[in-house]
Amino acid sequence: MLRDELNDAMKEAMRAKDKRKLGTVRLILAAIKEKDIELRVQDGPERNDDAIVLDILAKMVKQRQDSIKAYEEGGRLELAEQEREEIEIIQEFMPRQLSEAEMKAACEAAIAEIGAEGLKDIGRTMAVLKDKYAGQMDFAKASGIVKGLLS
Repeated sequence: MLRDELNDAMKEAMRAKDKRKLGTVRLILAAIKEKDIELRVQDGPERNDDAIVLDILAKMVKQRQDSIKAYEEGGRLELAEQEREEIEIIQEFMPRQLSEAEMKAACEAAIAEIGAEGLKDIGRTMAVLKDKYAGQMDFAKASGIVKGLLS
């Protein structure tokens, strides 16, 4: 389970006195705790715990990519480099990202699985993809592929 992996990584980073990794893993665990509290308040459908963690990790990577752009535009290259290091640490806990061809095949399979026929089925198709491929694909790109396949 990813939570256990993250807790082990935090302990390992403490032992190794790796401040960057320790700080990043603590940020991840704090975000997970925050999401747990949020989900406790909402009475929603049960979700796969690893899927929730992967969703959080993907959002953290996206935030850091946005920060890198801002830091580079502002001439703060040392801060951009720190963000890159954090992305590398976060990605250690994420599964391999699907290639373009694998993404297209996954989109086609999801469309076939639910019997999607038109643009009105994009939402249902994306829900299936997010459930099966959390953390493995860029869902903005996947949405474009699904839209192209259904038009």
